[in-house]
Amino acid sequence: MTFAATILTLYPEMFPGPLGHAIAGRALAEGRWSLDAVNIRDFATDRHRTVDDTPAGGGAGMVLRVDILAAALDAQAQGRPVLAMTPRGKPLSQARVRQLAAGPGAIILCGRFEGFDERLFEGRDIEEVSIGDYVLSGGETAALVVLDACVRLLPGVMGAASSGVEESHESGLLEYPHYTRPQEWEGRTIPEVLRSGDHAKIAAWRQRRAEEDTRLRRPDLWERHNGARVNRPLARSDEQE
Repeated sequence: MTFAATILTLYPEMFPGPLGHAIAGRALAEGRWSLDAVNIRDFATDRHRTVDDTPAGGGAGMVLRVDILAAALDAQAQGRPVLAMTPRGKPLSQARVRQLAAGPGAIILCGRFEGFDERLFEGRDIEEVSIGDYVLSGGETAALVVLDACVRLLPGVMGAASSGVEESHESGLLEYPHYTRPQEWEGRTIPEVLRSGDHAKIAAWRQRRAEEDTRLRRPDLWERHNGARVNRPLARSDEQE
């Protein structure tokens, strides 16, 4: 099964963009995933190819029309989750990325102007997704982020099978720090434990640093991680008689 991505956008020329390079680009060339960028204006009904109108109730900016967006969406092959990139959406998580990467692909709606007519979400099964608490000029950049996060997890895309496992957010923690040669740089040396060859000590150090860095840098993740650990069911062998 090939991961099939369809992007509904006013700027199809923005794709594949950076996804045409490095590991995502190689995977695209190898057919491990596919990408189709569809111009929303192709579904406009007037000679000016109008896709937006003034907001009901007044206000600045323009709003993408629900009838045009629905027509563009309905014309796509179904059976894939539909994501709408919007700062009003649910924050994207690594867990959701893994779910998407394990599926048939996704249809991604890229907003512009003041965003989408709300009736689109009432009339179609669409998942509103945010990549952070900030505003972009359009959803295309956010769509690139989502696809990059998914594509790298597809089978055969990353060189080492473990490359996608020991990373930030995979276990609920930030990843431990990394070092490489030279051993000394500007008086700073690689931690001795990483040069010891003792794999048990190295694993313990990495776990300790992951926990410490998460606690200090992302107290929200640390609290969530601790909550998940406390609420995790005991394995059968650990249960009390």
